[in-house]
Amino acid sequence: MLKGKKVVFLVEEGFEDLEFWVTVMRLKEEEADVVIASPVGGTVYRGKNGLSASSQISVEDVSVEEVDAVVIPGGWAPDRLRRDEAVKALVRKAYDMGKIIGMICHAGHVGISAGIVKGHRATGSTAIKDDLENAGATWVDEAAFRDGQIVWGRVIADIPEFCKELVRAIAG
Repeated sequence: MLKGKKVVFLVEEGFEDLEFWVTVMRLKEEEADVVIASPVGGTVYRGKNGLSASSQISVEDVSVEEVDAVVIPGGWAPDRLRRDEAVKALVRKAYDMGKIIGMICHAGHVGISAGIVKGHRATGSTAIKDDLENAGATWVDEAAFRDGQIVWGRVIADIPEFCKELVRAIAG
């Protein structure tokens, strides 16, 4: 279903293991070309629960024009990612170009810092509800949904619904 689609996953130290790996595997199952990017390409990061992930390229080396979607898993990684200017620029540029942006759990922090959540319905961990609302989003307590080009997922338990919405959105 996603053959020929290129999806960039953003990773940093403390990513949520299941939100990252289950979503990566699900998109690969649909034959998407998955690329793992981070602020420093070629780095191995450790997830919250001990799994690791290696970035293939630096965020600065991502050609947004060649990408169909950017996916940001939750965990503690979004708090690190949101501090990186290249990450914010990538997410903002992808959004401005009409690309799909997938965010689950705490990933909304990156969307907030990239300035793309205002006016959207949004979800994620309840820990970021106030942050999303203060950034101009409307909080919705649902497992997963699409609002415009942003696909939102709430928490780990909602990964199946998040993946379904994400696959549908990327497929077009």
